[in-house]
Amino acid sequence: MPGYPVLLGQVEAAPAMLTVRGDVALLDRRAVSIVGARNASGAAIRFARMLAHDLAEQGWLVVSGLARGIDTAAHVGSIGAGTAAVIAGGIDIVYPPENAGLQQDIAERGVLIAEQPPGVEPRARHFPYRNRIIAGLAAGTVVVEAAPKSGSLITARLAAEFGREVMAVPGSPLDPRAQGCNLLIREGATLIQSAADIAEALAPIGTVSARRHEGFQVAPPAADADDQARRAIVDLLGPVPLPVDELIRQSGIDTAIVQTVLLELELAGRLERHAGGRVSMQG
Repeated sequence: MPGYPVLLGQVEAAPAMLTVRGDVALLDRRAVSIVGARNASGAAIRFARMLAHDLAEQGWLVVSGLARGIDTAAHVGSIGAGTAAVIAGGIDIVYPPENAGLQQDIAERGVLIAEQPPGVEPRARHFPYRNRIIAGLAAGTVVVEAAPKSGSLITARLAAEFGREVMAVPGSPLDPRAQGCNLLIREGATLIQSAADIAEALAPIGTVSARRHEGFQVAPPAADADDQARRAIVDLLGPVPLPVDELIRQSGIDTAIVQTVLLELELAGRLERHAGGRVSMQG
């Protein structure tokens, strides 16, 4: 549709519309997402802040989720030259509370993005929606510290499913917060040590820019799942891996809603993914 971000529009179950506040011209830029642990180490926070600063100075839009830890560092580092925050609740809702000043600063100097209608408080089920937008807006996603099965790794997996570059900063094998990044690298993610590494990794696709948003208001997300749909999907799942397409066929539920519920279950640590597009419930 006219005015919709090109890269995000290529994502299955992309939001019907978004609410944006701030400098919408920033959304024309090449974008890279930086995500990571909320309880990040001091060294990782410092590195994420420097990485975001260097990327923004080179003309990249740095996208993150305004969470504690790495997300906050990414926004602080890039706010002077180009940052976008995708939030889980309505655009007028501050979360987390300690980032009230930063959220306002981003609305004034960067761009704030929300899928949920104004006034909606963030709930656990909203964060997978937010994660797919973070991954979908950018040509690539960088993970800086993440525990296994964390929300950051889900964002990275979504980026891979969308055909985007997945990148990770290596860490000490003695630090549990580095295990997720080291796992990503072992599985083929690009090892990142500087902003130059990111620019090199994204060079073939980084020139793709998003068309400008016009600051439109949103309808409720088309892929929102109600409790009845969640129960139906959970009832069909068990310890034996089931292909996702078979789950969609048996449930008769829209593909986008099934994928959203699976993301919610995975984020809650209740779902395990297997080769061949199969899923099962954790024991």
